Amino acid sequence: MELIDRLFTYNSATGESTIWLSLAAMAIAAVLSLVITEVYQMTFTGESYSQDFVHTIVMMSVVVSVVMNVVSGNAGVAFGLFAVFSLIRFRSAVTNAKDIAYIFFGLCVGMTSGLYQFQLAIVLTLFACAVFYFLFKADYGRGHDTQVLKVTVPENLNHENMFDDILKDKTEDYHLRQVETVNLGTMILYTFTIRRKSTTQDRELLDVIRERNANLKVSLSYLQAKE
Repeated sequence: MELIDRLFTYNSATGESTIWLSLAAMAIAAVLSLVITEVYQMTFTGESYSQDFVHTIVMMSVVVSVVMNVVSGNAGVAFGLFAVFSLIRFRSAVTNAKDIAYIFFGLCVGMTSGLYQFQLAIVLTLFACAVFYFLFKADYGRGHDTQVLKVTVPENLNHENMFDDILKDKTEDYHLRQVETVNLGTMILYTFTIRRKSTTQDRELLDVIRERNANLKVSLSYLQAKE
């Protein structure tokens, strides 16, 4: 029993720990990050799923736990390491806000494990995973996605604010983003960003606009994939 205590002893005054305690921190960080990534896969709703991103969360949690082992109790080493890490940049941008939350989640679990707060790391993982899963199953905060509406209008019918009454009636919010000429200047193309009302269907909005623009081309696209 004394041998086991010696292997897993941490001296908070000096910041020294045994190799076995550090291995335990890495193992716990790895196991908890596997739980995190399992929940991530179950709740993923984006367009482009990446296995590399899942692996990154696991490895990042383990590496961060080691970093916290190194910097704990040594301010000089901490500043040096963070100066080095400040030079690191993602080669591809993370566009999904939920992915950023999972990255930060994995970092927090790795940091907590690296500081040997194993119970807190486990509680954090279980509680946060439960919150993520609840939000996913309850579909909390869902609303109509922002859409891009493009309307072609004959030059002789063109006038400012010609669609304002329709958009005020059929959408929660709209903004005119671009006006350009097409078809050798004989047509005007309006580009709007809109958020439809829950009672408005895509086809209904298109039909009303077609009555106003002489039945010319009208397109409605989603900024994100429609689920």
